[in-house]
Amino acid sequence: MTLPLPLPAYADIEAAAQRIDGAALRTPMLENPRVNDRLGGRLLIKAEPLQRTGSFKFRGAYNFIRQLDADRRKAGIVAWSSGNHAQGVAEAARLLATPATIVMPSDAPAIKVANTRASGAEIVLYDRLKDDREAIARGLAERDGRTPIPPYDHPWIIAGQGTIGPELIDQAQAARARLDAVIAPCSGGGLSSGIATAVKAISPATQCFAAEPAGFDDLARSLASGTHQRNERLVGSFCDALLAPTPGNYTFALARQHLNGSLVATDDEVATAMEFAFREFKLVVEPGGAVGLACVLNGALPIRDRTVCVVCSGGNVDGEVFRAALATAARRVV
Repeated sequence: MTLPLPLPAYADIEAAAQRIDGAALRTPMLENPRVNDRLGGRLLIKAEPLQRTGSFKFRGAYNFIRQLDADRRKAGIVAWSSGNHAQGVAEAARLLATPATIVMPSDAPAIKVANTRASGAEIVLYDRLKDDREAIARGLAERDGRTPIPPYDHPWIIAGQGTIGPELIDQAQAARARLDAVIAPCSGGGLSSGIATAVKAISPATQCFAAEPAGFDDLARSLASGTHQRNERLVGSFCDALLAPTPGNYTFALARQHLNGSLVATDDEVATAMEFAFREFKLVVEPGGAVGLACVLNGALPIRDRTVCVVCSGGNVDGEVFRAALATAARRVV
């Protein structure tokens, strides 16, 4: 497939880092020596729940809107998202004085809807099982003369998310750690492919992996087959942020170049990872944000005698869901 724009390269990620500097936060890298002793390797956590709006999505959204000219910013933007992209776009639009309309599923977590509305965006709800969210959003954009902002499949979005890559490499070096592997959650692939593009440019020997919920492993199957694969279902995992039906065109092209694979964790394993992050790192991680950590704890990504960086990508979880996850995981303490 011929793509209308060039694939983002490391230079685009460097430019994005300059663009978002002062708006996005440089999130911390967390390490717990007691955990390392127990696992037999070094586990580094890149804590994106502490990012502005509670997830990595602010990076790509701000990078995108910053590149619009004054007239397009004034006209406004339209985005579609299950919640984290919605919040990132809404807040970036508020900071850049850009009107925003966000198309969100009617079953999106209440905290994500409330935070999106609090940043001043107009919200249009849709039925995840019946409606085509992208078609709704693009129709609104065309009607109102606004710019559509995809959640993952655009070079400007991918470059913004990829800014995590140079940060975590720099933070690992400051901690005197040589990274054997990096893993990040994956829905449409903007985060994992963006990070891998940067990491492979800086540290070619470091392995890069995506992480997906069991039953929604479209990227893993796509990488194995060499062609786009789709998930059979659109619902069925509590990892609400990771339910895209198929990889994007840009993200899949980058994933084929830079990812060493995509690993899978069950919902129960994700709940265990959420409890583990809370107990050992004092970090609140939403289900979708904990899938990479789950893939380390379940053994899909070996850590013994290695150094692994896990990107915990977001922390926007409803209280009831978080409490249930902690209760579910209490019987399986790692």
